[in-house]
Amino acid sequence: MPRISSFHGIDIAMHYDDHPPPHFHAAHGGREAAISLAGELLQGRLPPRALRLVRQWARIHSMELWRNWSRARTSRPLVRIKPL
Repeated sequence: MPRISSFHGIDIAMHYDDHPPPHFHAAHGGREAAISLAGELLQGRLPPRALRLVRQWARIHSMELWRNWSRARTSRPLVRIKPL
């Protein structure tokens, strides 16, 4: 699973050709969560502070996340996104 960003000890990754809804994965402190591109927690858990930071980052980089989702669905290389 390619890592597309990392900040404050949180790793953000996106699978190639992953299932809908459009989402990414965030990992922090041994916990992992699937987060929709709109910032909704779909599965898993993160500490509250980490989840707030991930949601803030996702709002800032919404367009880049959508572009990477599109790239991943067609097995093209993903682009790194600036950290928070």
